[in-house]
Amino acid sequence: MLASLSIRDIVLIEKLDLTLSDGLTVLTGETGAGKSILLDSVSLALGGRGDGALVRHGQPKGQVTLAFDLSSDHPAHAILAAADLPDEDHLVIRRIQMADGRTRAFVNEEAVSVQALRLIGASLVELHGQHADRALVDPATHRALLDAYGGLSADVVALGGLWRHWRAARETAREERVRLEAAEKEADYIRHAVEELTALGAEVGEEAALSERRSAMMRSEKIAADLSEALNAVAGGGSPIPSLSAAVRRLERRAGESQDVIRPAVEAIDQALDALELARGHLEAALADADFEPRELERIEERLFALRGAARKYAVSPDVLPEVAARFVAQLEHLDQSEARLARLDAAAMEAETAYRHAAERLSAARRAAADALDGAVGAELPPLKLERAEFLTKVTADPAAAGPEGCDGVEFWVRTNPGSRPGPMMKVASGGELARFLLALKVVLADRGSAPTLIFDEIDTGVGGAVADAIGQRLARLSQKVQVLCVTHAPQVAARAHHHLLIAKAAHPASADGAGAADGEVPVTTRVAALTPALRKEEIARMLAGASVTAEARAAAERLLKAAR
Repeated sequence: MLASLSIRDIVLIEKLDLTLSDGLTVLTGETGAGKSILLDSVSLALGGRGDGALVRHGQPKGQVTLAFDLSSDHPAHAILAAADLPDEDHLVIRRIQMADGRTRAFVNEEAVSVQALRLIGASLVELHGQHADRALVDPATHRALLDAYGGLSADVVALGGLWRHWRAARETAREERVRLEAAEKEADYIRHAVEELTALGAEVGEEAALSERRSAMMRSEKIAADLSEALNAVAGGGSPIPSLSAAVRRLERRAGESQDVIRPAVEAIDQALDALELARGHLEAALADADFEPRELERIEERLFALRGAARKYAVSPDVLPEVAARFVAQLEHLDQSEARLARLDAAAMEAETAYRHAAERLSAARRAAADALDGAVGAELPPLKLERAEFLTKVTADPAAAGPEGCDGVEFWVRTNPGSRPGPMMKVASGGELARFLLALKVVLADRGSAPTLIFDEIDTGVGGAVADAIGQRLARLSQKVQVLCVTHAPQVAARAHHHLLIAKAAHPASADGAGAADGEVPVTTRVAALTPALRKEEIARMLAGASVTAEARAAAERLLKAAR
């Protein structure tokens, strides 16, 4: 509930501190005393549009502070937690209005945006009056009010879960369909890639190993070339062995003629031949050990060419080719299985939609039943409010194409003010006074369901009197048994029903310490608010009955009203 209200330098209010209680509190006073200023101040604090003209003349800024006592289960706690604001049982809202039009807002002394302030304020206070900006007549709120009245909030939460499940299933199927369509466009390319990479059979580290082997073999090739050249010189076509062997044979045939001369030469040549044969053996052995096989080198170079060509084609390093191959294989398998998978996902999405649609239809039926009950309950409140010929209608319109987490229904409160007239939206059909009384009847019915804990009514008794005003007072008092009610009123019948009575009045006094408003000899005028004692309350109600001149008859009538209210 709203525990206190503090205003500084707003229009005619220089300084005002009010402590408020539960039950019904009325604010009365003569026309122009400043009742609207009080409500404008509350509206500003709750996130209403700022205006530099609200600041008291001569002051740089004005300020409005509202303090609330919150129950442990109040919705404001969740809003504060979501906004990462200090969450306490005592909530303080402060709005500063600068004279240049700028505003600042604070919740529990933490700076907040105006949007956040409005969200929090809407959960704390409802302002109702004869003007659109002060009435909760937005059709966007009507469905939630009907659900609260019908006790359907849990059903709405459950339906929201089915909605999200359907949306998720539908999105999963859509994503699968997109992937399938994209894969089908590249199916031939994927199959070719799988065939090519499977045939290639690349392995991680293979390219590095082959490169190292190739380098080693190229070094061996150079050694083998030198060995081959040396072997050719020793035992090839240019070898001296045949010539030396022939020379030895010729000399041996001549050995008998001059053995002593020839033998040393023959022995030397034989030693040379033995050395050449030994050299040939060593060269052949070395060539065999040179680890050079031209065909193997050719195979290595062909393999490296294939690996590096594939790597360039798929724009990866050779070591990533196995991963690319695995990815293409997976895509091909996914493509082969996608149609069956898509069929399963479509079936799951359809099943989720069916479950949602059935639950939405049940909720629609429950809403229509709740609408009939609400129409009857509100209708019963209308005759005493001088709306006996009027009719309240809750229009529930189901549109499957407008499916959402809260169902397929549009809900709007309509009224018919006279028999035979065309019904229409409450805001468009009802006049200012009628609208206020329709809203009062609606709030009485919805008092403990879908209502903020503090309701403020601005002159909803305008244009009525007598029994109708008394009926309004009775309903405000009944409403105040469940929520805190503040009402600006001109009706003595309403004032007599109050638990607390505040008098708003203008007061002229000498210039304040800062001299504000004292220019040119003007006497500053400020708005004051005072809580009335029982005696002063009777006098104020008598004034409301009689006007400027309070008579004994007016005082007696005021006494009768107060007794009747008690």
